[in-house]
Amino acid sequence: MTVNQKAHARGMTIIELMVVLVITAILFAIAVPFFRDASLGARLSAAANNLVASVQLARSEAIKRNASVTLCASTDGATCAGSGGWEQGWIILDATAVVIQREQAMPTGFLMTQTGGTLPLSFQPIGIGASAGTFTVCRDSPVGSQERVVTVSATGATYVTRTETGSCP
Repeated sequence: MTVNQKAHARGMTIIELMVVLVITAILFAIAVPFFRDASLGARLSAAANNLVASVQLARSEAIKRNASVTLCASTDGATCAGSGGWEQGWIILDATAVVIQREQAMPTGFLMTQTGGTLPLSFQPIGIGASAGTFTVCRDSPVGSQERVVTVSATGATYVTRTETGSCP
């Protein structure tokens, strides 16, 4: 091998390789928690939005059918649950107790609690609710830093707010 051939030989030294690996490890250490928070936020938002969609459907069905419609927590997908949280799923029932919609249970480790217990929401034929409710959607295990609060007014207006208390009820 001549001097000119050695000058053209290129490669990485072990020191350069170690520097690249250290920088990559630091970037992963910073990125993983942000990704985990983004993933948690997306799951909480999806659950809260599912509840909002169900409230809006119950209200519109009450108007369309000209009859009372009830939204309640349900363990079996056919009848209202007397206890437990909304994370077990919920149903929409018409005035004759026919199920209009079923929502499945939330993933393990997530909670959806209602202020005041597990009370059904009822909508009158004019679209106004007979009751109001406030729901907190959070991660119970492990506790996340985010929560979503779904507020349903007696008029049927529904909105979601984001909190970062990190204290799942």
